[in-house]
Amino acid sequence: MLAIITGASSGIGYDMAKILSKRGYDLILVARRKERLLKLKQTLKTEVTVISLDLSITENCYSLYERVRNQPIDIVINNAGFGLFGEFSKQSLEKELNMVDLNIKAVHILTKLFLQDFMMKDKGYILNVASSAAFQPGPLMATYYATKAYVLRLTEGIYEELRRKKSHVYIGCLCPGPVATEFNQVANVSFSLNGLSSNDVAQYAIEKMLQRKLIIIPGILMKLNVFFNRFVPRKLLLRIAYHIQRQKDGV
Repeated sequence: MLAIITGASSGIGYDMAKILSKRGYDLILVARRKERLLKLKQTLKTEVTVISLDLSITENCYSLYERVRNQPIDIVINNAGFGLFGEFSKQSLEKELNMVDLNIKAVHILTKLFLQDFMMKDKGYILNVASSAAFQPGPLMATYYATKAYVLRLTEGIYEELRRKKSHVYIGCLCPGPVATEFNQVANVSFSLNGLSSNDVAQYAIEKMLQRKLIIIPGILMKLNVFFNRFVPRKLLLRIAYHIQRQKDGV
């Protein structure tokens, strides 16, 4: 059994690697920080291949696929991503476009390429990591929220196409709320709510993926939040979202 995980150098991807290794999966771990991947590799008991790539660069997405396409991959986890906090008009356009390239374009490319291979075999798992942000607008993190909405809707659309073909290929989307990871430092934000532990989220995500659940939302509070948001008028939801975002002090 073989799984590939992007964004595996920290956070949810890091913990997913440990969990899948314990389950007997060999791993292909992808991230920019090679040193961290090598350190993680030393703690795992299964076979691990480390690939250092910046997937916000489009050519690297294709390079990654070409490098591993002939290996018997069973699971693809598109986890790499980052966020930015602040008013849209004041954010660096270069950083935002880099986020779009990583959060959207890399996920899109790798999902399509591996999905085509999985469909030929009629088996395989693809888990795309989005966020609870995908379910609502996000003033003060507008670009990040929009990228995660794209990942969610893309995944849902592909899921229905596969279902109608009676395919045995699985695709699902992980949508966690706040998680205690390096995301906060990268996004320059501090959440007012205590985040779930990265390990708990990773464990829950792997279990639900293997149970073939489409939308995976860890934590009862976040499930309730997503459910009740459906009944809030859009403009009121925007005001509430802005108020909540304002409580995220820059760090």
